[in-house]
Amino acid sequence: MAEKVLLKKYSNRRLYDTEQSAYVTLRQVAEMIRQGRQVEVIDAKTEEDVTAFILTQIILEEAKNKHALLPVSLLHLVIRYGETVLSEFFEKYLQQTLRNYLTYKAAVDEQFRKWLDLGLDFSALAQQTMTGLPPFNPFMEFFKAGAEAKPEDEDGR
Repeated sequence: MAEKVLLKKYSNRRLYDTEQSAYVTLRQVAEMIRQGRQVEVIDAKTEEDVTAFILTQIILEEAKNKHALLPVSLLHLVIRYGETVLSEFFEKYLQQTLRNYLTYKAAVDEQFRKWLDLGLDFSALAQQTMTGLPPFNPFMEFFKAGAEAKPEDEDGR
């Protein structure tokens, strides 16, 4: 599990990083999360967990800076159904779907990198594969005959 950072939110809207003993901005909190760290934000006065509120603020700030993360139609649904239907969906399904996507993307990226590192000649690999398939044999024979044919001399002989 990712390392957790405890932040305290003060009434003046400032966030205090208890690990670094310094105030941080929303942008710095977002960067912590991008680096793989978990954050927990506690209201300094009430000791209430306000993590979701702060994370929502980060998303809103990014949307305000033209980095919209969610389509307008989805935002309408969030407002319309609020906690009733969508909170369960977000908690159970969307989170797992995003994790699966990121795992799959990482696996595909790694496989592609391996192919590039191997420096495979995919045209030769395709020929080997197609030679073993009977429907492609006439085509492969044609290409082999063309490759083995000697070039004609200048007289056309």
